[in-house]
Amino acid sequence: MTSTSSPTPGLTRFNAAEDDAARAALRAVCASAAWADEILARRPYPDTASLLAAGDAATAGLRAADLAEAMAGHPPIGRPQPGDPASAREQRGMTDAPDALRAEMLELNLAYQEKFGHVFLICATGLTGEQMRDAVRHRIDNTPEHEREIVRGELGKINRIRLARLAAAPDGEGDPP
Repeated sequence: MTSTSSPTPGLTRFNAAEDDAARAALRAVCASAAWADEILARRPYPDTASLLAAGDAATAGLRAADLAEAMAGHPPIGRPQPGDPASAREQRGMTDAPDALRAEMLELNLAYQEKFGHVFLICATGLTGEQMRDAVRHRIDNTPEHEREIVRGELGKINRIRLARLAAAPDGEGDPP
């Protein structure tokens, strides 16, 4: 059987967790309270595929304020928050980037944030520093409406990776509480 056909240890724990603990785990995945509440309301999940589908639906349904709340939970590319293993792991492509690339990324992050009013969000897992830089260069010319939909898609990718990690975590492991 695959990990999506039956409950995994992490999913079993998540399904059985008290609401406050489960909500905390979900808020570590996505900072949007509305997103977390939507996932929480659908428990228990029979398998990881059902959890991921619920995450996708909740992401698609985020209003503008909820999307802003979700983005506020993500640090700028190249500056993961200390003590946040998820963002450090996801932004690994910037870890060993040359100083010039890191400085350029900082400037691009600031220009993007000034234009759009929020952090540049990209599913950075598996991307190099150069790929992240090229993405922000390309996306900074988008309209705010177009960029908001790209951000929603990128958030969905990040949420799927984090939810799958939560569901697959062996007892006592995984980033979310």
